Amino acid sequence: MTQPPIDRLLHEPARLTIATLLYAVESADFLFLLRESGLSKGNLSSHLSRLEAAGYVAIEKTYRGKTPMTICRLTMEGREALRRYRDQLKRVVAALPD
Repeated sequence: MTQPPIDRLLHEPARLTIATLLYAVESADFLFLLRESGLSKGNLSSHLSRLEAAGYVAIEKTYRGKTPMTICRLTMEGREALRRYRDQLKRVVAALPD
């Protein structure tokens, strides 16, 4: 039986890191993701945009007082995509010879 292809969008290490960080929380601000991912601001922003375009991440621009804030959350579609990706990797690893 042929396995479905690996989700290339999530397979990229930076996007996988972002999705994994967001999977564990309801939402996170840009600065949290910046600190935890180790990415530069430009890289993080670019990868978040790709995830948002795929429907995996929702991004809300808001303010805390006069300070702009960017809040990110993994959508239900993003959560399901990450679960499928994890399950695919488990099957690949389980099929490796000893």
